[in-house]
Amino acid sequence: MFSIPGKQAVTLTPKAASQVVKLMTSGGHAGLRIGVKKGGCAGMEYTMEYIDAADPMDEVVEQDGARVMIAPMAQMFLFGTEIDYETSLLESGFKFRNPNVTEACGCGESIKFDEKLSTGT
Repeated sequence: MFSIPGKQAVTLTPKAASQVVKLMTSGGHAGLRIGVKKGGCAGMEYTMEYIDAADPMDEVVEQDGARVMIAPMAQMFLFGTEIDYETSLLESGFKFRNPNVTEACGCGESIKFDEKLSTGT
């Protein structure tokens, strides 16, 4: 749907790719689908879910054995995003470095995109 020839929609750091491979292997899943939904204090939230087959409209990103599918409605919001996997003393999880985000809440779970992306202008 939304792509630039020769450029992946999102990239994975080596840590993120390794974690996606672990999740795919341990659960026998085809990959992870990433999306966005309305919610949170800044207006939007990322979603991630295990999937067993890609939707024909998904953008499929394969990197270092990891497979991530981007839901159709999220493709324009996620283009150019780097996904990392970070571990600290208190938490571990995927972190999104998204150049399209204009604001994020203090907890980092909720985001806001440029109004031009949301309206398509």
